[in-house]
Amino acid sequence: MGNRRKARELALNALFQGEMTATPAVENFPLLCENFEINKKAIPYGRELVYGITDKWQEIDAKIAESAKNWRVSRMSVLDRNIIRLAAYEMMFKEDVPPRVAIDEAIELAKRYCGEDSPAFINGILDSILKNINKGK
Repeated sequence: MGNRRKARELALNALFQGEMTATPAVENFPLLCENFEINKKAIPYGRELVYGITDKWQEIDAKIAESAKNWRVSRMSVLDRNIIRLAAYEMMFKEDVPPRVAIDEAIELAKRYCGEDSPAFINGILDSILKNINKGK
């Protein structure tokens, strides 16, 4: 498994824990790194993701809400919405990550951590986000 995938998993853990404990993910991130065996090479990109998503949270959620027809972000499962946030952040703000790579990585995270319907659900929303991003260019 590559360092970026491990970094995405680390960021997902921090985001998930943040929502479940009502503690900001940026506070959870250092604790995760200290208390669990984390690949040291994954930490810088994981940190970049957590801090970036936290900084752009409202903009990301607005793009998700715009793209998720008939779904409110708050009604999505915690894991699904955080995987979507992660990929949406990369698609919207990371020029060195091709959008299709962000989507593929999100689907892989969903296959590993979510229910059987999640990969298709996440793929559909991320495809819609990508179309909305491309319309804006």
